[in-house]
Amino acid sequence: MFSCRRSGGGSVQAGGSLKLSCTTSGMIWSTFRFSRMGWYRQAPGKQRELVAEITSDDDTNYQDSVKGRFTISRDNAKRSLYLQMNSLEPGDTADYYCNIKYGSWDYWGEGTEVTVSS
Repeated sequence: MFSCRRSGGGSVQAGGSLKLSCTTSGMIWSTFRFSRMGWYRQAPGKQRELVAEITSDDDTNYQDSVKGRFTISRDNAKRSLYLQMNSLEPGDTADYYCNIKYGSWDYWGEGTEVTVSS
């Protein structure tokens, strides 16, 4: 059975760093290897938005507001997805969600809360 273990959320002061992780299990290596993955976030009262995404070829794409501060990465051997967040700002406060797409399969992890205080 597929599952995703999340870790890394929490509360920090502006300028601090956090690293989010999504470690999957029950997923065969080739499916993970050729999946397209991303991190999304949803702040209170706002729509969910793309933060960063990474393809199976390790091409990355970032929302303009996080470019230069956030880094998305994947470890296919560990079947894990990461988001390193540096120089955090109060505007980064939101629930963060990992997303994995493979063909018609579209998985959403549960939200991980990130709170940045000024």
